Amino acid sequence: MTIQFKIQIKGITKPPVWRKVAVPSGFTFLKFHQVIQTAFGWEDCHLFEFKDKEYQGRIRISIPADDDFFDSDFFADVMDSSRIKLSDVFTKGVSKLLYVYDFGDDWLHEITLESVVDDNTKKAVCLSGKGACPPEDCGGIYGYEDIKETFRTMPDSDQAEDLREWLGLDEGENWDATLFDIDEINAYLKQI
Repeated sequence: MTIQFKIQIKGITKPPVWRKVAVPSGFTFLKFHQVIQTAFGWEDCHLFEFKDKEYQGRIRISIPADDDFFDSDFFADVMDSSRIKLSDVFTKGVSKLLYVYDFGDDWLHEITLESVVDDNTKKAVCLSGKGACPPEDCGGIYGYEDIKETFRTMPDSDQAEDLREWLGLDEGENWDATLFDIDEINAYLKQI
């Protein structure tokens, strides 16, 4: 079976940042994490977690640690992302999850199940999308909005020049918040 999802970073607009992906139902959540990282262009250098609610949920899927700070009666036990398959969760009545990436910047992605198709697809594929992935460590939603605002309103400022240097952009180049290259994403997804 193949499961189709729409995944959108919450809190980002003008343009929103989202991807539609089709993923084999036998993929583990760890592999799904890799798909999300690739589809959005994240660099996979921070912790992550899948959960059903922002607070006090019943589902937490991540890489468990012996000294997990959040292990208590208040939080759900962490399920091992390398052992839990998508079909273990999404074919059992769950239609939405949250994916949190980088607990500092707190990128919250809303995952919505769109369809389940009975086929034998072996690889994930990006079907469509919109918007550029925010740069790593930019300060979350507010930092990303500040980057976009700087390039929109003050593209010739010292602040914009500092951002260009930090982002690895060429002199005079502006951050393109609409950038989305489905062919590049799918070339990388073939490697997963």
